[in-house]
Amino acid sequence: MSRTRTALALGMAAAAALTVASASATAAPLSPAGSTTVTPAGHAFKATLSGKATLKAGSVTVTCSVSVSTGTVPAAPGNHNAAGPVSSPISAPTYSSCTSSMPGVTPTVTTSGAWSVSMQNGSPVTATMTVPTGGLVVHTTGLATCTVTAAPSGPASVAGTWANGAPSALTFTNASVPVTVVGGFGCPTSATSSTFNAVYKVTDTTDPAQQITVAP
Repeated sequence: MSRTRTALALGMAAAAALTVASASATAAPLSPAGSTTVTPAGHAFKATLSGKATLKAGSVTVTCSVSVSTGTVPAAPGNHNAAGPVSSPISAPTYSSCTSSMPGVTPTVTTSGAWSVSMQNGSPVTATMTVPTGGLVVHTTGLATCTVTAAPSGPASVAGTWANGAPSALTFTNASVPVTVVGGFGCPTSATSSTFNAVYKVTDTTDPAQQITVAP
């Protein structure tokens, strides 16, 4: 797994929906997940940030222009799930070329642990990145000395969407992940979550002529 000292961008979370029956206030059963197949089976891939990624915790925003993660589509038959998502382990994303909205503040980030991403076919195709417990720690120096720990109490799910293409795209829009913030003056110590926005282009590194694709 990757351990990178640079600046931050992350934050994410999964959304859960609960349907309540009107008369009895009893939760209705959830619909079963549909079939998912990720191809090409067994191929390695690389996710590269397109544009900039932003993370906002309290009043502080960090913007990064470089981020990369790698992984491998499961070999057949593991690349297919008849009733749910297909999950792949990925390297801890690295972040660099980052700036802070606070003048005179320099952020660094260390990522570690077992990260993963899962794809669920649908309309749209949904993607969930799992941040391991304490898998991202940000430390700032300069006019404000702060430490931000993502997923402090347990693994956190980051909700995103997937679009097949050449290359395919993984998008996080206002995704949220729990955080704890400690530090002195200028640190957003009351923040309990951060908001993450980023688009990653995902390419097949085993065969660049092919595309990583999610289908039924």
